[in-house]
Amino acid sequence: MLNSYRMAAVAAVCAGFALAGTAQAQADIYGARPQALPAKVWNTLTGDAPVVIGHRGASGYRPEHTLASYELAIAQGANYIEPDLVMTKDGELIARHEPLLARVDLNADGSIKMVNGAPVLNRTDSSTNVWQLDKYADRLKVKTLDGQKVAGWFAEDFTAAEIRSDIRAQERLRDLRLGNNAYNDKLVIPTLQEVIDLAKAKSLETGRTIGIYPETKHPTYFKNFTDATGLKRMEDKLVEVLHANYGNDRNAPVFIQSFEVHNLEYINSKTDIKIVQLLNGSGTPFDDARSYADLASAAGLDFIKGYADGVGSNTNLMITLVGGKLGSPTQLIANAHQRGLAVHGWTFRAENVFLPNEFDSSADPAAFGDLAGQVKAFVDLGMDGFFTDQPDLGVAAVAALAVPEPQTYALMLGGLAGVLAMARRRKSSQAA
Repeated sequence: MLNSYRMAAVAAVCAGFALAGTAQAQADIYGARPQALPAKVWNTLTGDAPVVIGHRGASGYRPEHTLASYELAIAQGANYIEPDLVMTKDGELIARHEPLLARVDLNADGSIKMVNGAPVLNRTDSSTNVWQLDKYADRLKVKTLDGQKVAGWFAEDFTAAEIRSDIRAQERLRDLRLGNNAYNDKLVIPTLQEVIDLAKAKSLETGRTIGIYPETKHPTYFKNFTDATGLKRMEDKLVEVLHANYGNDRNAPVFIQSFEVHNLEYINSKTDIKIVQLLNGSGTPFDDARSYADLASAAGLDFIKGYADGVGSNTNLMITLVGGKLGSPTQLIANAHQRGLAVHGWTFRAENVFLPNEFDSSADPAAFGDLAGQVKAFVDLGMDGFFTDQPDLGVAAVAALAVPEPQTYALMLGGLAGVLAMARRRKSSQAA
């Protein structure tokens, strides 16, 4: 009912704006000036509308971390696109969610699980076709990643040229986002520079600034790799590329993010580009003894503000989840804002399986629910931006919140009617 009312109200306002044009012409002649229409006041740190960040691009519609995914996110109105970064054997930064290009399952004893002589593919954490390429069968390895044994094909065991030659992206959530499988094996794995080139080209093409939001994935793991191989440290390579493209500029359309702590402190010593400390809903950063809950506290935020400009918060740290539904809001956003820290929430996904239960549309896990309703609950608290797999829906949700409430329409239209009445009265007076 509210949506139909809102649509009718929008139509009324559009008509009002047409009338306002007439009123303006009359006011110019007769001296009456209509008052400016009220603007939306956002409860964000800066007072600006929350930014929409294409999470791994438009990963709800295209395989994640591909130029096709990033380009679609931009077309759908995202303010930023997010490349997660891992390293190749020769030190190139490429966009992948994990060091594993494809992952296989392990037995309880840590050995690779095999069926009919073939390793069992992990169907939620394999994002390329490398597992199907016989020439790379001998690159399958078991490694320890942040203290956990995992197995698969790792980016640092391939040169950038090898990855570019015949390794192609696949849909990571292959059993949920079935439509994305149509793009499997067609899209190359982009480098950080290619993602930047796309953002800059689209900024010129569209006339709006498209930012990038790179994340250093498993930086301690990759520091061990670069220390052992004599390559440039991941953080140094990232800063070098960013400075070459944007300069050492705090106002650059860039945020650098990480789930670890001390690598961000290191980056802060190397650049003025904005930094965001990611906060998970549970657990502890791999390189720090404090829990994410500790870092989300007032004391933790006091620490974070010493090296970062914001926090990237799991939604559960902003509003607790109780029985699968949104519970009580926390003080995280208010506390962060008091310290001058922006808060960007993650991850907002439209499928029912990811939404709090009250926003589900059905029992179908892959069907879209009420993402806009979830976004509203967090934006109302003052969230400054959010990561979403469906940037079009995120942009639409923010646009809907920018529309004044129904009672405001009446005031706006009443004001316009008053201006017209005043113009008519003055015209009648002059005629007399």
